[in-house]
Amino acid sequence: MIGLVTKHFGLAGLAACALLALPASAQDVERGEGLYFHHCAACHGREATGHGPMAGVLIIQPVDLTALTGEDGVFPTERVVKRIDGRDPLVSHGSPMPVYGPYFEGRDTAIKTPAGQPILTSEPIVDLVAYLQTLQRN
Repeated sequence: MIGLVTKHFGLAGLAACALLALPASAQDVERGEGLYFHHCAACHGREATGHGPMAGVLIIQPVDLTALTGEDGVFPTERVVKRIDGRDPLVSHGSPMPVYGPYFEGRDTAIKTPAGQPILTSEPIVDLVAYLQTLQRN
């Protein structure tokens, strides 16, 4: 099989097949909680309701992260990932979020949306999203 893949798709095809064969890393809620308190709680608050000590200096007030799941009960994974990793920047931070950008880069992994669509992002963001999902009160 390897010979067939390299013959038709080259080494890049072989590398892509190898990556697809690897299991996605598991989400680590405990690590996500630590990341939240270290990087996010100053603005979003310890309870994640948007009332952190730095909220008053932001142009746009932080959202209540415990209410991300809408009335349909579906957590907006793609929107949250893109907001955190900077693909959907926030003006309130004065720069694209996350303000701790380099920390959240690297160690790429995939996370799936509720519809099953994979999104490539970093492992720390996957962990952070896993923690945010546990906070939902809807």
